[in-house]
Amino acid sequence: MATKTTNFQCPACTGPLHFDSGTGGLLCDYCGSRYTVEEIEAQFSQQEKKTEQETAQKTQRTWETERMGEWGPDADRMLVYTCSSCGAELLCEKTTAATSCPYCGNPTVVPNQLSGALKPDYIIPFQQDRAAAMAALKKHYQKKFFLPKAFTEQNHLEKLQGVYVPFWLFDGTGDADIRFHATRSHFYRSGNYEVTETDHFSVRRAGTVPFSRVPVDGSSKMPDDYMDSIEPFRYEALRAFSMAYLPGFLADKYDVTAQESAQRARQRLLHSTKEVMREDVRGYETVTPTSTQVEIVPGAVHYALLPVWMLTTKWNGKTFLFAMNGQTGRLVGDLPVDWRKFWLTFGMMAALFGVILLLSGLPQWIARAILTLFG
Repeated sequence: MATKTTNFQCPACTGPLHFDSGTGGLLCDYCGSRYTVEEIEAQFSQQEKKTEQETAQKTQRTWETERMGEWGPDADRMLVYTCSSCGAELLCEKTTAATSCPYCGNPTVVPNQLSGALKPDYIIPFQQDRAAAMAALKKHYQKKFFLPKAFTEQNHLEKLQGVYVPFWLFDGTGDADIRFHATRSHFYRSGNYEVTETDHFSVRRAGTVPFSRVPVDGSSKMPDDYMDSIEPFRYEALRAFSMAYLPGFLADKYDVTAQESAQRARQRLLHSTKEVMREDVRGYETVTPTSTQVEIVPGAVHYALLPVWMLTTKWNGKTFLFAMNGQTGRLVGDLPVDWRKFWLTFGMMAALFGVILLLSGLPQWIARAILTLFG
């Protein structure tokens, strides 16, 4: 049986609503009416209380389908939803929480995917729109010396999608006791000699470092390095979760649990604790840890949806993925390299360096003559 979905409809004209990152409210695609999240939440709550009418099933002759293939193992990953606007059945992965109907185009929210134990605690609404994502991608191309010129001219955008990515936000503390070997040198002249004296120090730093809302993405589809690179998110914009923020964007529920994400969170807290202690050792030329004791004390974990624009371009048969923070606009992604240009530049620099070495070993009058000849 298909699972019923929910569309947020305009109270004025029943047109589809989508979340507008510019105003922080919902905008009607047809009549242009605007509503706050609270107004639409109230209307949605009333609609949920109404009983759904049952549709009688009609018996009809059908095509022979006995020989058609079955989903097999893939069936465990798929679910079927019914668009409440046009009645189309949508085939989605189990992790899909919000999408768009391919037939009527209405933004669709799947409430069962986010209810109960799976409901996020927080959400950061999109503040960067589609145009900002496109502009950031074009800016990312600029001043890339080894980027093939044909890439910017011939590649075309395959997909641009705003996604609410599931994140686990970890609280905790790092209790550290670290010892360092540090050195400090000074120079002086003694007769015809230059003397360097190096002083050695044993330095200890101990204390507790508190951490709040350390993010770890809970989606196996998202590259972890991309999600780490578009940080930080500004948590003052966190809002209590509401499905009214979702229309117009894709939203996934987590498929990596908090328990499975805990090790990544622990490693991030461990690394940050060491960095905080190291940065507090100042005034030395070299600092090397000799003894490190760090204990991570876990705290609370929160489930949040954070905004990310995913951009995909295609060129020369290859796909290039980019991710942009939907709140701050920070964009990361891999770019192709013009290897011919790279090696040509490398060869020219190597040749120039070789000439400099050659000239430095020649008598000055010969070096000046060569420079004058090629001057």
